[in-house]
Amino acid sequence: MEFETVIGLEVHAQLKTNSKIFCSCSTEFGAPPNTHTCPVCLGMPGSLPVLNRRVVKFAVRLGLATNATLNRDNRFARKNYFYPDLPKGYQISQFELPICEHGALDIEVAGTVKRIGITRIHMEEDAGKLVHDELEQVSYVDLNRAGTPLLEIVSEPDMRSPEEAVAYLKKLHAIVRYLDICDGNMQEGSFRCDANISLRPLGQQAFGTRTELKNMNSFRNVQLALEFEERRQRDLLLDGGTVVQDTRLWNPDTNRTETMRGKEEAHDYRYFPDPDLVPVQLSEELIAQMQGSLPELPDARKNRLMRDYDLGDYDADLLCASRELADFFESANALCQQPKRLANFIGTELLREVAADEMAACPVRPEDLGKLMRMVESGAISGKIAKGVFADMLQGGGDPEVIVRQKGLSQMSDEGELAAMVQEIVAANPEQAQQFREGKDKVLGFFVGQLMKKTRGKANPQLANELLRKALK
Repeated sequence: MEFETVIGLEVHAQLKTNSKIFCSCSTEFGAPPNTHTCPVCLGMPGSLPVLNRRVVKFAVRLGLATNATLNRDNRFARKNYFYPDLPKGYQISQFELPICEHGALDIEVAGTVKRIGITRIHMEEDAGKLVHDELEQVSYVDLNRAGTPLLEIVSEPDMRSPEEAVAYLKKLHAIVRYLDICDGNMQEGSFRCDANISLRPLGQQAFGTRTELKNMNSFRNVQLALEFEERRQRDLLLDGGTVVQDTRLWNPDTNRTETMRGKEEAHDYRYFPDPDLVPVQLSEELIAQMQGSLPELPDARKNRLMRDYDLGDYDADLLCASRELADFFESANALCQQPKRLANFIGTELLREVAADEMAACPVRPEDLGKLMRMVESGAISGKIAKGVFADMLQGGGDPEVIVRQKGLSQMSDEGELAAMVQEIVAANPEQAQQFREGKDKVLGFFVGQLMKKTRGKANPQLANELLRKALK
């Protein structure tokens, strides 16, 4: 029997605000436990929440970027459940009236573009964090994170493979970072994903029983967890078993999913409108303000880079992986006007050392990389020397012209000086010279190597080839 995989994702994006969603406590990551708390986020009796206006603005920006419908009137609800890291005994979220609904994102997998629907985007507060001490077999509660503002983005069950799920997740990750509303750090939990996956017989319309996967803190782990769960459910169904609806944790040490608890339904949470918070009303003025502040988004920027710089799909896609990287490329190219050479250098040299989403910490300034590419194009240095100079720039930044001058790396382009060396090398290797004259063109590489050795890699490669061919003929 053949099965079809059905996947939907629930993504939580922690917003880049200085304070929490309903109080003025700091959202700074890594503070000592329980130091960023107050009566509001601790759930003390009598304390009242006050909505952070910046959270609403960020939600509107994401709704506009995903072509969602903005509900002018929306409101908060209480999601009731009991857990040690939830001090109030409920989480303030949105249920029946979320701020955004009915959006969509386009993804591309294996050359095919597919639209993935977004059911809803809503604002909510985060819970605290449990810290487990396996040695003492006790757990501690850190409530610094309680009340941190989140946007939950719930997709439609439109994905049919782990590859599509990861493509959707990467697209959403890029958008929230382009919008500058979330830092996207998956290791710190700023951008995290829960996946719902089920299988159904091919051609069947009704959905199968789904399981929810948690604890996936990287794109790779999302794909591995979904692939494992896909195999597990298929094997279970083929053996005549049934899938139990539950919540499962991904264990990266064993590369398996493990049962955590039974899966809750919406009615289990007993949602009801939060009596301490008034409904949120979006003004047309606020929406227009947010619309006007939207940056160029990943897809639009990719298309522009391909059009304006004559870049291929692969290079443009690579450069648009983050807003900072695309900005870096355009700033560097403004100095060298060598987009293809620059894109190739960024892809092979820069991204090997600096991740696309860590460009803010890159020690090399875009204008310095542009200057380096300009030196290669002018023949001042060779491509090989440029890689060595770039390695020096990565160590502590710096002007490539200064590095080249201080290390005496300028390329030799004096035709008379190189011609004399070429004559010496050809005269010293008559056997190889005769082989070249007999049509063995590959022998030219031997002579180029000898000249580069003699000049310590400084000979202008193009001029060297011309002089060698002339001398050998």
